[in-house]
Amino acid sequence: MSFVAYLVVIAVVAYLLGSIPFGYVLVRLFRNEDIRAKGSGNIGATNVVRSGAKGLGALTFLLDALKGYVAVLAGAWLLRIPGSQAPSAQNAMALAALFVILGHIYSLWLGFKGGKGVATALGVFLALAWLPALAGLGVFIVIFALSRYVSLASILGAAAFPVFAFLLPHPPYAAMLTAVTVIAPLIVIAKHHQNISRLLHGTEYRFGKAKASAA
Repeated sequence: MSFVAYLVVIAVVAYLLGSIPFGYVLVRLFRNEDIRAKGSGNIGATNVVRSGAKGLGALTFLLDALKGYVAVLAGAWLLRIPGSQAPSAQNAMALAALFVILGHIYSLWLGFKGGKGVATALGVFLALAWLPALAGLGVFIVIFALSRYVSLASILGAAAFPVFAFLLPHPPYAAMLTAVTVIAPLIVIAKHHQNISRLLHGTEYRFGKAKASAA
């Protein structure tokens, strides 16, 4: 196959992997409920936890992150390129990173609706640049500990990733990888537009608060 054909295969595989709605599947399988009818209606780990299934929420987060991580590494593997320094491998990984996040947000199996991509993006970031990803995760943990707002922590953690990715020592980035390092966090942040509005109006859900109080 030509290089372009390989890129198409990588994009399709990553999208289909990202489309697997683990939060929806786990809640449906173990509780016979539709997570979309609970809480915020989101299929992500936070809403699964809010529905009262903490264990399923943790598993949802792990699986959503894992699919992002696997998709990126599979992008380079499909090209059969050892390592991740070659520009062609970096471009393949970047393409997979973008499409696995899009698959999670616009799931084929849920009528092109899905989650906000936070856990999947973390898996992607760890595969692309693990040290900046851990630094961004550190930002998430600190902001969440101080504010108890998962959305605010997610937004700032996502925004921090490209900053750390470019400031910390790193090998030369291929053009597509550079672009996706910025675009992927922007997509995650954009999916939080309703949360941003609620944060500005003081009506955002604060994790751990009673539902009545949050309402």
